[in-house]
Amino acid sequence: MLAQTAKPDPEQIYSAIINEIEQLEDRVVYGRISAVQGMLVEVAGIPQSLSVGDRCEVSARNGRDVLCEVIGFRDGKALAMPFHSLEGIGPGCKAVIQPSQTSCRPDNSWLGRVIDAMGEPVDDLGPLGEGHKAYPLRASPPPAHARALVGDKIDLGVRAINTFVSCCRGQRMGIFAGSGVGKSVLLSMLAKYTKADVNVIGLVGERGREVKEFLAESLGEEGLARSVVVVATSDESPLMRRQAAFQTMAVAEYFRDQGKDVLCMIDSVTRFATAQREIGLSAGEPPASKGYTPTVFAELPKLLERAGPGVKRGSITGLFTVLVEGDDDNEPVSDAVRGILDGHIVLDRAIAHRNRFPAVNILRSISRTMPDCNTDDENSLVNRARNYLATYEDMAELIRIGAYRQGSDPVIDEAIRYYPALDAFFAQGKLERTTLAEGYEQLRQILDGAPA
Repeated sequence: MLAQTAKPDPEQIYSAIINEIEQLEDRVVYGRISAVQGMLVEVAGIPQSLSVGDRCEVSARNGRDVLCEVIGFRDGKALAMPFHSLEGIGPGCKAVIQPSQTSCRPDNSWLGRVIDAMGEPVDDLGPLGEGHKAYPLRASPPPAHARALVGDKIDLGVRAINTFVSCCRGQRMGIFAGSGVGKSVLLSMLAKYTKADVNVIGLVGERGREVKEFLAESLGEEGLARSVVVVATSDESPLMRRQAAFQTMAVAEYFRDQGKDVLCMIDSVTRFATAQREIGLSAGEPPASKGYTPTVFAELPKLLERAGPGVKRGSITGLFTVLVEGDDDNEPVSDAVRGILDGHIVLDRAIAHRNRFPAVNILRSISRTMPDCNTDDENSLVNRARNYLATYEDMAELIRIGAYRQGSDPVIDEAIRYYPALDAFFAQGKLERTTLAEGYEQLRQILDGAPA
């Protein structure tokens, strides 16, 4: 059990209030909308008072106030993109500059809640409590030299990952999968069965129908009770989808600073990259690889590096899904993310077609903390099983068509004997949990007693 978090010092609270008051603006600065083009509005009259990332609130003609973010400048005018619909906005509408620092105030009472990208509740359970410290949405990761080392193995409850792609506390892993391969179900299993103290889950660009299914059916009450879920559906603006990822990391950093081991999951990084691409193209940024703009590849490491060990205590273990376009593992986002993270788990469509779930392709998945986090005995088991799998896959085509004659090669004969039991070992129902110790024991029993 972790120690109880100390009560905040009243003097610190007083200082924080004074600091907030001192940052209040003593005047209102506003400009006017001069043009609307595509997803952008041009703000004239105040470009010298704005910078990229600043926000302004536009008073639409239908009585709505629409929050916008400045994403660039052109011809002496600020280019702003709205967080919501452009309906009612036209030339002459008033645009008031808002405080530039964007932050949230997470609190322990947020556990079990579902919030949007702006940090507002969307679960009809009343207002959220506010913490005493503001966490910036676009924070920098801790200094590399000050961070603690990656911790011991974390039990994720899924034996294929626990045994063959072991994940350590503070490690960052990618889950690479095409659409419809079982990614969401795997995430729900990890959220329910992990031994992490807190889950922070970001659903970025998800289908609206699947959000409710994920919360009610996949995650369930058990998983939600120790989770904070941040949601931005696919119909929301690119700014909202991008900010949902930043909001997820800010909440995870709060719980990390409480000394807790946090499992942070973002589904998916690809939709975050797509949102950043839409923003960049709207601002006039030139497209690069497959239409992705250079800022996409600049923003990815800034987001993903925020996960990892804390400075003194606490950690953020990151599991980030990558929606592989066209099942091409070398498409730009997949390639960039794979180079940033500390390992990757590949879900294979061919395995899913055989109705084996989770459809983890063991031979294409890797954890960069293995084998250092394992004992010699565990490494011996895993290496032996991997060799059998690799040998069988090399000869799979000949075996299936009956071209291989038993007795021709004793190594292949052994692989054929072990393969059915190993393939069954990787299959796991979504209501089934397997601990680290149980996974290695089951694997040992398979390799010590091969079926005849």
